[in-house]
Amino acid sequence: MKKLSKVLALLLAALMVFALAACGKGSDTPSGSGSANVDGETPLVVGYSPFSEKFSPFFAETAYDQDVSTMTQISLINLDRMGQVIYKGIEGETIPYNGTDYTYHGPADIEVTQNPDGTVFYDFTLRDDIKFSDGEPLTIDDVIFSMYVVCDPTYDGSTTLFSQPIEGMAQYRAGIDRRINLIAKAGKDNTDFTFWTEEQQKAYWDMVEKAPLAIAEEVAKYCWENGYAPQDDVSAAAGAWGFAVPEGGTLDDFAKALVDAYGDDIIGMINTENAGSDVSAFLPDYDAFAEWVEYGESAPNITGIQKTGENSLRVVATSFDATTIYQLGVNIAPMHYYGSKDLYNYDNNQFGFPKGDLSSVRAKTTTPMGAGKYKFISFENGVVNFEANENYYQGAPKTKYLQFREVQDVDKLNGVINGSIDVTDPSFSKDTANNIIDTNGNGDVTGPVITTDTVDNLGYGYIGINANNVSVGGDPASVASKNLRKAFATIFSVYRDVAIDSYYGDAADVINYPISNTSWAAPQPTDEGYAVAFSKDVNGQDIYTSDMSTDDRYAAAKKAALGFLEAAGYTVADGKVTAAPNGAKMEYEVMVPGDGTGDHPAFMILTLASEAMKELGINLIVNDLTNSSDLWTALEAGQGEMWCAAWGATVDPDMYQIYYSDVANGGAQAGGSNYMYKIADPDLDQMIMAARQSADQTYRKTVYKACLDTIIDWAVEIPTYQRQNAIIFSTERVDISTVTPDITTFYGWMSEIENTVLK
Repeated sequence: MKKLSKVLALLLAALMVFALAACGKGSDTPSGSGSANVDGETPLVVGYSPFSEKFSPFFAETAYDQDVSTMTQISLINLDRMGQVIYKGIEGETIPYNGTDYTYHGPADIEVTQNPDGTVFYDFTLRDDIKFSDGEPLTIDDVIFSMYVVCDPTYDGSTTLFSQPIEGMAQYRAGIDRRINLIAKAGKDNTDFTFWTEEQQKAYWDMVEKAPLAIAEEVAKYCWENGYAPQDDVSAAAGAWGFAVPEGGTLDDFAKALVDAYGDDIIGMINTENAGSDVSAFLPDYDAFAEWVEYGESAPNITGIQKTGENSLRVVATSFDATTIYQLGVNIAPMHYYGSKDLYNYDNNQFGFPKGDLSSVRAKTTTPMGAGKYKFISFENGVVNFEANENYYQGAPKTKYLQFREVQDVDKLNGVINGSIDVTDPSFSKDTANNIIDTNGNGDVTGPVITTDTVDNLGYGYIGINANNVSVGGDPASVASKNLRKAFATIFSVYRDVAIDSYYGDAADVINYPISNTSWAAPQPTDEGYAVAFSKDVNGQDIYTSDMSTDDRYAAAKKAALGFLEAAGYTVADGKVTAAPNGAKMEYEVMVPGDGTGDHPAFMILTLASEAMKELGINLIVNDLTNSSDLWTALEAGQGEMWCAAWGATVDPDMYQIYYSDVANGGAQAGGSNYMYKIADPDLDQMIMAARQSADQTYRKTVYKACLDTIIDWAVEIPTYQRQNAIIFSTERVDISTVTPDITTFYGWMSEIENTVLK
């Protein structure tokens, strides 16, 4: 497999969702959930999926790690049950929901002012009585420190505050880059060796010259030895690796194809297109080349982040962006723990750490600390142990000890039944619901043994396609390439209803656009222009009629798919394809993380689609992965062709993180997940940015509908289902009356976990 520079979790990033993961008991706090809570010290045990131990408020990536961090932190901005910002956090805001008035608090009051010149002021006034869990006061300086961490030029976490139109941001982040990037920009003929040596420059350009052929040789050998291509057949090896090399091509031809694909990005080529080696194998002393170098003018501060008083702050944006208010909801981390008070002097442009050096912050990645509801104690044997924060500004949690325990999804329900865990989030399939009903013995998912609470998931399931790897003639944007992908998308789509109903029953619905139905921007069946996904043939005609039987629909889908394949350039004879056009194939692979047992809502879609494509002459290999991390590894390597996964969404339906390609700047500021789809569409880029820059929700919904139609046209994402999240509690051990009432997509059960107690 190709080696990666890092592995990203699919649930990006920058999510503001308070997701549930899995938890358990540890050895250094009282254990024994299931017994009477006589002393008040029996831990509340929550079952979670495995952690990656990145518990930092700055660098947590997976939803599970983010939950650990969230227990220990507070955010500058809080949301209500509808996902709306709380602007009067100090005194609190009372907002009705479902017939009940709820009062919400937060660490600050917020005032937003849109000025006639287009600038926007975000003014924050902080409470003056908040303390971190170690007793140190939380001040506006901690807020400023936290903002500067996520805006540092070397910051590479999931928070994207630096991408907002904040005054002075670009100037602050300028003038610093990695040494290797500077050498590349300077060119071979550079004679200024201020920031690197002549020997380093020579070593870099030697690597640029030799690496493509060395990679081609390594990849070809790997393919030959592992049966991916016939021995000594370079063209077949290149094809197996996703590159088009003419029949009878040489290793030099393969190397040229690599250069054509990556241009000057030699490091990206090495990190992505290797079969075992890394950059250090091509470039001696790579660590020295990767060092950050201050090479030019850089502003000493971000002029738009302004301390206006002992407990107040103003952020100045040069223009309106609908996502800015949410991005400003940074975790307020303790400067004295993650940085240094000795390095903070606001008036002298010192912000708690040396600019360009986040080593002190990274050093605390596995041991979070903050002003949140609980204090992190330890992570041992798959168990995160917490203790109540006596200094929590809204009152210490009533349950002193909390544990997040790693549990496999198949064991979550049994864990609640047998008493090893108190709360968890099993995949709410039809089988799970039936098992809960049987356990309760009352014909309901809520009863004497288990209490179930369901909400729509802030996210959705999909089948993805890499446009580069499933294309014709090496042009992923061509009509032929889109037709190839639409052939697969048409077949996948027709089997969604039967598969999702079989797996989820009433706990999920099939969706037709790549957006969560929880979003106000999601198209509705009553909207003008609404269409079932991939229900048109290559001529734009409806594939299905209302009177078709299920079998008739399947037959019509196969006929339409064959039409797309023929239009893509495939040779068709007797109702089957017999040869592929240049750059396309007769065999493709789709990955599904079904634990090797087919336990995935899309597994039936894929197996039925594989049978249908076989009838059309295409071999669709369904790779049921036992380890889901293999999927993310392949995707970041650019190696995956098709896959099944789910997106976690944000409160605002901004599409930048997933679909923005930044074609105009060569992808320099592309969205963090665009590497999976390889969309490169300037019109889509323009629409995404236009929607961001408007406060008019009606206008934004119209623009987002056009964005969704464009994504469907690229046929890189087949929306499959909108599911419900189920949180199950032990009715026997948890005092259900103390659990957060009226749980919503935006306001999870842990939003008021400080009130939850055991019986």
